[in-house]
Amino acid sequence: MEYVEFYNGNRMPIVGLGTFRVENDEQAKEAVQVAIENGYRSIDTAMIYGNEEKVGEGIKAGLESTGLKRSDLFITSKLWLEDYGRENVAEAYQTSLNKLDLDYLDLYLMHWPGMDEDVMIETWKGMEDLLKDNKVKNIGVSNFKSHHFEALLSHASIKPVIDQVEFHPYLIQEDLRTYLNAQRIQMESWSPLMNAQILDDEVVKSIAEEVGKSPAQVIIRWNIQHDVVVIPKSVTPSRIKENLEVFDFELSDSQMTQLDNLNEDKRVGPDPDNYSGHHK
Repeated sequence: MEYVEFYNGNRMPIVGLGTFRVENDEQAKEAVQVAIENGYRSIDTAMIYGNEEKVGEGIKAGLESTGLKRSDLFITSKLWLEDYGRENVAEAYQTSLNKLDLDYLDLYLMHWPGMDEDVMIETWKGMEDLLKDNKVKNIGVSNFKSHHFEALLSHASIKPVIDQVEFHPYLIQEDLRTYLNAQRIQMESWSPLMNAQILDDEVVKSIAEEVGKSPAQVIIRWNIQHDVVVIPKSVTPSRIKENLEVFDFELSDSQMTQLDNLNEDKRVGPDPDNYSGHHK
């Protein structure tokens, strides 16, 4: 496994298992367990996914079957908009921990910037409180654009370590990547495979043929070579395994450019600038 290093010196695996749109059932538990058994060390969930209990059971089962320690894993969850406000953060965090049956998270994220800048800033102060109280290892954000950071950083005493955003060859977010790079904030991509839409792209398929890998592996590799943490979601054991088999090949500069050139600034998720949380 390869790791990225945050500005604070902590590390995170560059590939993890995403659990967005995974039901809170045995399949979720098994997916997480299979992932850990096959070399994944990073698992991403969120309060709003409604699957923290089964993800937690999968973590426990994976640790038991591999003999790994909790400290070998990197677990992420996220604070939902309804729990924003400095005074609500600690309780929401504890609720997630209880559901996951864990003592701490490696990363806790604000899930969206929300529509109210003051609330966003106050909520971030609650995130900072968690860190100062040694309750969490790292704090970050999700779906923030550079102008959200500008507003946040003028009031923050601790900078987010990461920004988890939509990123794939149809939405390459070049300006945001440049901004995050300058700020030394790590970028992470959710829905990297665009709910499988991107896998049917002719350019992606032809590159996959050239390198003898699957379209999904090509997209995951493209993320890695852009230094973006990537969390492909799957509940199929063979796919979970395949999605991690991305460290034995490299895309050429020209293949990377071909993929970058697919950009259409096309989102499959909401635009963070006008998202208030009414659609999950």
